[in-house]
Amino acid sequence: MDPMESMTQNVGPIPAGFNPEEAGNMEDMEKQFAVKVVQHMQTYWSILERVKGSTLRLTKMDDEIYAHLMTAFPEFDAAAVVDEDVMKSKTGKERWRNFMMTYEKLVEDFNFGTMVRNSHLVDYEEDTTIFVPRMQFYAIEIARNKKGLNDWIYEKAQAEKEKK
Repeated sequence: MDPMESMTQNVGPIPAGFNPEEAGNMEDMEKQFAVKVVQHMQTYWSILERVKGSTLRLTKMDDEIYAHLMTAFPEFDAAAVVDEDVMKSKTGKERWRNFMMTYEKLVEDFNFGTMVRNSHLVDYEEDTTIFVPRMQFYAIEIARNKKGLNDWIYEKAQAEKEKK
């Protein structure tokens, strides 16, 4: 099982006749969604503390996702700070939507909201995270992991463990 799949196993199907355009924002639903987002962040960070990112596979399709990212976004630099304004601009949204829709039937919860760090050099903090669909998270983090940019998290956690 992919490490990230365990967080979506208890999510049921969308009820028949559900229209998201007419759905109200229910406070309890929003709280549950926020809990899922935080769980995802914590789970991913915990995995990176236990396994070098450069050896981690987030999906069964990591190689394909990475190759597609590099084709669709040849300017993408995994070591650079993600510019949220560019990503969420009209052009950026369109490019990312086209990228993500490729995975609609291939990656479970491809469009479920989650958080990604704007830089591989930082932890999840209020001013270093961006709310994105899961496929953007996968694309960015797969690229970072393939380049070994998240390995510092494992190394730091192991060094702290040795001090104890």
